[in-house]
Amino acid sequence: MTTDHAPASTLRRRSLLTLAAGAAIGTPATSVFAQTAYPSKPITLIVPWPAGGSTDRHLRALAEIASKNLGQNVIVENRPGGGGTTGPGTMALTAKPDGYTIAQFPMGMLRVPHMQKVQWDPLKDFTFIIGVTGYTFGFTVRADSPYKTFNEYIAAARKAPGKIDYGSTSIGTSPHLLMEELALAAKVDLNHVPFKGNADLTQALLGGHVMAMSDATGWDKFVDNGQMRLLVTFGENRTKRWPNVPTAKDLGYGVVSSSPYGFVGPKGMDPAVVKTLHDAFKKAMDDPKHMEVLAQLNQDIWYRNPEDYAKWASATMVKDKALIERLGLAAPK
Repeated sequence: MTTDHAPASTLRRRSLLTLAAGAAIGTPATSVFAQTAYPSKPITLIVPWPAGGSTDRHLRALAEIASKNLGQNVIVENRPGGGGTTGPGTMALTAKPDGYTIAQFPMGMLRVPHMQKVQWDPLKDFTFIIGVTGYTFGFTVRADSPYKTFNEYIAAARKAPGKIDYGSTSIGTSPHLLMEELALAAKVDLNHVPFKGNADLTQALLGGHVMAMSDATGWDKFVDNGQMRLLVTFGENRTKRWPNVPTAKDLGYGVVSSSPYGFVGPKGMDPAVVKTLHDAFKKAMDDPKHMEVLAQLNQDIWYRNPEDYAKWASATMVKDKALIERLGLAAPK
């Protein structure tokens, strides 16, 4: 005589066998047991500039606050080079999309591909996580420079074409392109000297190796302590911190730039992991300590969620192609 009701011990054995079989073939039923809550280890944030510059100062502070929100350390790793493109580009080609390696995404990522061949696609090879802030750019000289105003610097360039120089944080970066755009508007020929990042550029100016520098507000403390003179800024309006300094727009050059940036990961990241990172960094952005650092750097919040950040990047790449072609910097076709 047979029965459909197996003893409890038999049912337990069957359940264990089912779980074992599931583990062998990797069924969804076992993935719940195999998965570990994210993040379960430290996260690396690639900062594609040398240590000590304005971006490094900002992102180290933000990473420290976000670490508390994530329950894991966010470790800053400086990978300078390529006008800020080497670090994120290498990440896109080599890192796993598991959320444990992310990078700052500077504007150069959307511009350099128009000027030279790169191995990565700035839109397809990245997962956009969050838009964070934009820079305040300025043009500084040493305190003992003969140029007291920006127009005096431009006048010198008119008298000596190609002999008056300035440094920037590499070819294709915003500090470089905004000066190329301004030189075109002013009808002068300036000598551009590229550097790896803010820290190297600052030392070169203070050491007298370049006449001037175009950069983000890493120069703030040198201006405030009297080592540098700020001749012009490039925002839509004058800064609250240096209200007597004119903008390029005030001087009639029509060049406005803030170069927004945020964080990206490699393509193919899990949306749940992206959300965890987004939420932790958004909370960190709103923290009073972070707002204090932004105030020191004279930067404003530029928040974008993942979807809006990706849309902005796509639109900006199209717009900047026209700028690069107008400046005569586009790669030969």
